[in-house]
Amino acid sequence: MPEPKFTETFAIVGTFVHSSTENPLIKLEDHCLGVADSKIVFLQKCDANLQTTLLDHNIAAESVIYLEDRQFLVPGFVDTHIHASQYPNCGKGLDEGLLSWLQKYTFPVEAKFADLEYASDTYSKVISRVIKNGTTTACYFATIDTDATLRLCDIVDKAGQRAVVGKVNMDQNSPDFYKEETTQSYRNTVRFVQEVLKRKYQLVKPCITPRFAITCCMDLMKQLGQLARTHQLHVQTHICETKDECNMVQKLFPENKSYTDVYEEAGLLTQKTVLAHGIYLSKEERELIKRRRSGISHCPNSNLSIRSGLLDVKDCFEDDIAVGLGTDISGGYSPSIMDAMRTAISTSNTIAMQRGPSYTPLDYKDVFRMATLGGARVLDMDDIIGNFEVGKEFDALIIDPKAPTSVIDVFENDTIEDVIQKFVFLGDDRNISKVFVAGRDLSLEKVVVEQ
Repeated sequence: MPEPKFTETFAIVGTFVHSSTENPLIKLEDHCLGVADSKIVFLQKCDANLQTTLLDHNIAAESVIYLEDRQFLVPGFVDTHIHASQYPNCGKGLDEGLLSWLQKYTFPVEAKFADLEYASDTYSKVISRVIKNGTTTACYFATIDTDATLRLCDIVDKAGQRAVVGKVNMDQNSPDFYKEETTQSYRNTVRFVQEVLKRKYQLVKPCITPRFAITCCMDLMKQLGQLARTHQLHVQTHICETKDECNMVQKLFPENKSYTDVYEEAGLLTQKTVLAHGIYLSKEERELIKRRRSGISHCPNSNLSIRSGLLDVKDCFEDDIAVGLGTDISGGYSPSIMDAMRTAISTSNTIAMQRGPSYTPLDYKDVFRMATLGGARVLDMDDIIGNFEVGKEFDALIIDPKAPTSVIDVFENDTIEDVIQKFVFLGDDRNISKVFVAGRDLSLEKVVVEQ
């Protein structure tokens, strides 16, 4: 395909694949989508009325891009749970369970981010990598270091990615070299939030980030909950990832009915709350999460890699809880949401083998929606991104199954649905030829850090 020149107003002709609340996979062949000022302004069949539509939106012929045979457009992927600071550990140190893994590998590497040069180099690498893998929106954990977290915001902003970013809070049950005093943790979070809001990034928002109930006292969590309400901020944390973790939370907060009730008392459960994992949530806890309209980030690679357990996503669906996908690097070893899609299917198939023939596991359509519209719903952004509805921001990926180095082989009798399935199960970054965020064609060389 000739290198197209995307401007602020353009159109793309070809096959579009997205989801709706009712339908996990919608295929639109021979359609045209128009973009103006970062938003989708029309999506229609290529018929006799198309030229009139193009004229109405001042889209010139040279600004119409035609996808090649077998190429198709999908919404950008949404990573609802990713530890940007853990990227150096990706693919190593997976010999421990969660609590010992944090002590042995995670806290030592996160402590290094007090060095801004190290933080800049690492954050630049991870942002480049996840964009290359099609992540247009990410929900990032940083570290307890405020300045390094602000540096992450700058890097994400320069890269053009959409993100919520959180300075981590930890004031108890943490090593002395990586812990804050309660008042200091809160004050640094206030400074972080105020500074991010002052910088007026277009696509980057601050996020309240108590690591989890084990490392935060109730007083700190309550202050953070109030801060989130004051500024209407996102909240992200972990919940019910392992049985040992759940038992420890019960011992630390004996007066609370459940792990979820701890966050409820702290005022941390809102429509903008992302709860990572949720493997061992009870039915009562899921009902509380539903009432608060919080979402779950399913991180299947991590759940298997550090042997946390198997989340039955179907339980969450039955309770009408929003569920998206997370890479959870470095508990998960892959920075790709495509890997998360595949591993979510494998997890669900495993549960199906345990439950028997009456259980219907997730399929490729389900995980495709989780990677796009489902993730947008978890982040309370489904009115902005997630599919190709007119009026939404144009976050999208051009998929090329026949890219020169692709591991996908496409045959003459393969339907468009066959090709989509092959992409879900076999595709990787080599099949992503373009990444758009808010109508902007991102190029990796834009991830530049001023030292």
